[in-house]
Amino acid sequence: MHYYRYSTAEVSCCYKYLLFSYNIIFWLSGMVLLGVGLWAWSEKGILSDITKVTRLHGFDPVWLVLVVGVVMFTLGFAGCVGALRENICLLKFFCGAIVLIFFMELAVAVLAFLFQDWVKDRAKEFLENNIKAYRDDIDLQNLIDSLQKVNQCCGAEGPDDWNLNEYFNCSAENPSRERCGVPFSCCVPDPAQTVVNTQCGYDARKKKPIERPNTTFPRGCITALEAWLPRNIYIVAGVFLVISILQIFGIYLARTLMSDIEAVKSGYRF
Repeated sequence: MHYYRYSTAEVSCCYKYLLFSYNIIFWLSGMVLLGVGLWAWSEKGILSDITKVTRLHGFDPVWLVLVVGVVMFTLGFAGCVGALRENICLLKFFCGAIVLIFFMELAVAVLAFLFQDWVKDRAKEFLENNIKAYRDDIDLQNLIDSLQKVNQCCGAEGPDDWNLNEYFNCSAENPSRERCGVPFSCCVPDPAQTVVNTQCGYDARKKKPIERPNTTFPRGCITALEAWLPRNIYIVAGVFLVISILQIFGIYLARTLMSDIEAVKSGYRF
């Protein structure tokens, strides 16, 4: 006659539902990000014509939202189901993915510190490519405008970088009204104005260099970001520390739950 004999080992309900609660937040957040990304693509008509993705010459911020959403949704789903169903395979996938992401973040931080000049060159190249594509995508346009307004900067290394854009370049063949200008986000704000003047950048680069600081931000965004980082190093370090602690906590919960499940399974006798 076959019978089961159970050992005293048991799966901790505390760790099980802590891990479930931990992951349900990421799962729901991933669903929201996916929904926002797909909605943004539908507004731009990309879902009806997917080939539009390949026509974009600059960075589409929706891509970042979709990628983060997919990762969060997948990991959250694996963690939730793995915890509720006590599935070792899903828990190992969740744990391994979190460990991989953690070490990737650590490697990026170390390499960025060691190769600062290389990072600066890549950032400059990235900004210049997106300046060229400024009018190609509304989300990219809003992202660049936000970057310039928040950091009070213009272009990658200065306002003249906007000569790279076909609408703003100063060539005689350019028929655009924005010729030799800059986007409104480059303009020094006037405290007396309550309504944003979107035409304030027209002909801004036709002025003499000595007159420009009164109307447009003179420094580039690379310089502005370099100045911003030392001033906010504790905030950046704090954010990285909080993210790392959350990841380590998730790894700990998953490993503890897996150990409990394996201990219970090893206690079965047939």
